[in-house]
Amino acid sequence: MTGRPRTTSRTWFALVFLAVAAVASQVVAEGAIQRETVGPTVDWIQSPQLMRRLALSFDTLLADVYWIRSVQYYGDTKLSNEKKKEYDRLFPLLDMTTTLDPRFNIAYRFGAILLSEGYPNGAGNTKQAIALLEKAINEMPEKWQYLHDAGFVEYWWNKDPGAAAKWLLRAADVPGSPSWLRPVAAGMLAEGGDERTARALWTELEATAEHDWLRQAARRGLMQLDAEAVIAQLQPIVNKFHDTTGRFPASWQEMVGARLLPGIPLDPSGRWPYTLDPASGAIDVDRESPVFPLRRSGKMPTLAQ
Repeated sequence: MTGRPRTTSRTWFALVFLAVAAVASQVVAEGAIQRETVGPTVDWIQSPQLMRRLALSFDTLLADVYWIRSVQYYGDTKLSNEKKKEYDRLFPLLDMTTTLDPRFNIAYRFGAILLSEGYPNGAGNTKQAIALLEKAINEMPEKWQYLHDAGFVEYWWNKDPGAAAKWLLRAADVPGSPSWLRPVAAGMLAEGGDERTARALWTELEATAEHDWLRQAARRGLMQLDAEAVIAQLQPIVNKFHDTTGRFPASWQEMVGARLLPGIPLDPSGRWPYTLDPASGAIDVDRESPVFPLRRSGKMPTLAQ
């Protein structure tokens, strides 16, 4: 990680001991959390500032431990079978990580994606995502990427082109920032939330990402845009079936049988058919699909709305 000190061989024994102690503390803490039935969940030590003082010279090692814990916690929550997924510990874990190592770039950028990702695949908390990025901006004002990411959260999830444009214009003022920031900001202000601007943002994020995790997130965002575009094409065809029969189709097979479609439409993942609600005619992506949820999931215009 850029700017992070390297560990010398003389300290490895101490590092291993500290790591084992940290894992042991986690096991004890997790056991206590599982037995707790009332009140909010807690982390090992709730104060990042206190943890940094206790960590002494091992703060970057503990930052790695907390970063791994953050990703594991997110993954465990996302894949859980709980009807109501709780991501309440995600921000405290990321806050701890970035306090222990204030220049932990991936924890800021990918952490903001995890926080802002729409529920139930993520916390759906754009306020916390922006707060994490503001923390990064204060620590590293020379990096335009954090300002870009904040603008992206405003545009993609909060659907606020005006707020997004302000972040991008601030990013454009950072020395060494790319020339495309100002035109994209201008497009946001002129056109609002159009698909071309969103696609440009995801494309640039994929091109400038320092880590494969960010590139994968960008590719997923582009697939979500593709899915939205296909749904916009399919909806009038479903509505045409309604105009002809007086009801919505019971399945895609019925649409194929009526020769309105050449085959069952699959989302951009190539594995999952789009869902079709026979009561309202609404089209969406399957909840098991990697592109779920869409920004306007379940809100495409139908005759019933």
